[in-house]
Amino acid sequence: MSKQSNLKVLLNGIIKENPVLVLILGTCPTLAVTSLAVNGLGMGLAATAVLLGSNIVISLLRKVIPDKVRIPSYIVIIAGFVTIVGFLVQAYAPSIYEALGLFLPLIVVNCIILGRAEMFANKNGVLASACDAIGMGLGFTLALLCMGSIREILGSGTWFGMRIIPESVQTMSIMTLAPGGFFVFGCLIALVNFFLMRKGKKPKQEVGCSGCPMAGKCAEAAEGGCK
Repeated sequence: MSKQSNLKVLLNGIIKENPVLVLILGTCPTLAVTSLAVNGLGMGLAATAVLLGSNIVISLLRKVIPDKVRIPSYIVIIAGFVTIVGFLVQAYAPSIYEALGLFLPLIVVNCIILGRAEMFANKNGVLASACDAIGMGLGFTLALLCMGSIREILGSGTWFGMRIIPESVQTMSIMTLAPGGFFVFGCLIALVNFFLMRKGKKPKQEVGCSGCPMAGKCAEAAEGGCK
């Protein structure tokens, strides 16, 4: 791939193919850990590190790994990087490690990481796979950081532990709970989709057989009897 293509691959994951807000992947950690901005940032960076390492290794071994054991091999590679990242977080950011809890080791089965391994790293070179990992990781991190910031500010009145809303003002504590997470998640998805639709509107499909994706398999259309 050219430099321009690699840059496009990297940028796709941030907004156009954002794994959380567009592809709707990794919703469990997104909703579970974003009650605080720092937790969302920690989870995003941990997943990005795992995604980058696993994409590079899988791309290097894509011609060596047999198809029959492809998915188990990916899981073993991803699990190795999750273990390393888990030890690093536990050693240097124990508070984040405690806050993320079970969701940190569960990165092993994160749909985003396994999906990019199967759909991209398995079919492309190392540089392109690294760009894809960085783009998807940044998109995931930004989505979690944005959700965590909104929920923390409105629910606790703080941002990264700093007081934003005066204590005299009553905050919406529901934002730190599951209903608040679903509400913010839905609003962000709607906002991103609205932005993408305004950015590049798709032409309307023609009405009739010519605009139908199943026209080639439709016997009626083949005989010319469909109006």
